[in-house]
Amino acid sequence: SFGTLSLVTKVTAVEKDPSVTVPEVFALEQNYPNPFNPSTKISYQLPEAARVTLTIFNVLGQKVADLVDDHQVAGRYVVDWNARSVSTGVYFYQLKADNRISVKKMLLLK
Repeated sequence: SFGTLSLVTKVTAVEKDPSVTVPEVFALEQNYPNPFNPSTKISYQLPEAARVTLTIFNVLGQKVADLVDDHQVAGRYVVDWNARSVSTGVYFYQLKADNRISVKKMLLLK
């Protein structure tokens, strides 16, 4: 087990609301906090609906956790990763949305 996963989504309304906008670009943000112990937040945005995976890898390229594996609508997302069960070190998180891929690095210090 890799701990608890909570997913928070913000979906645009069907009605036009100037305060709620669909992101214009695909983006994976730097996790916060970084370095972290034992949990961190990973934010990303999708300009259109897509099949999305968010995966954590160790420095050897081995998969540590699958945080998201789902079809998601356009919007901004925040995923909490609790790394209590893994050891101190550098990890990479990879966001795939259809044909787009982005990877960032994070540091777990215990």
